[in-house]
Amino acid sequence: MDHKGKTRVLFVCIGNACRSPMAEAIARKEANDVIEASSAGFYPMGMIPEMTQTILERNGYSANGLRSKGLREFVSEEINLVVNLSGYTRAQFLEKFMQVENWEVSDPYGADEATYQRILEEIRGRVRDLAQRFRAEKAAAV
Repeated sequence: MDHKGKTRVLFVCIGNACRSPMAEAIARKEANDVIEASSAGFYPMGMIPEMTQTILERNGYSANGLRSKGLREFVSEEINLVVNLSGYTRAQFLEKFMQVENWEVSDPYGADEATYQRILEEIRGRVRDLAQRFRAEKAAAV
C-alpha cells in the first residue's frame, strides 16, 4: 500500500490499448478510495483507440490522462498487485512483480462496439469485485 492507504494496482494487457486502459479508468472512478490504478502493455501500441475512448466516455468514465505505455515505466517494488488481462498466464514479463492475478478477458481490439461494451461491463464487474475485496481487507484490519 502507498501512503494514502490505497493498493497500487497495475492493469496489464498486450498493447495497453483496450482492456488495461478500461480497467484503469474504471478503477480511478469507482475504486479511488482503495486502488491507485495505472496500466501498461507488453507491447504498447502507443495510442488508445477511438473505440476504447468512446466506450469509456459513453459509460461515464474519463479517458483523459490515459496513454499507452510499457512495463518499463514501472518499478516492480512500487506495485502491490498486477492484474494480468493479457491471456498469458505465465508471462515472463511479469516475473519481477511479487503479486500477479490473472483475469481471463477477451481482447476487443478491432471488434465492433457491442463487443467493446461487453468487455467493459466484464472488466467493470471484476474491478468492483477487487475493490470490494480491498475494502473488506481494510475494514478487517481496523
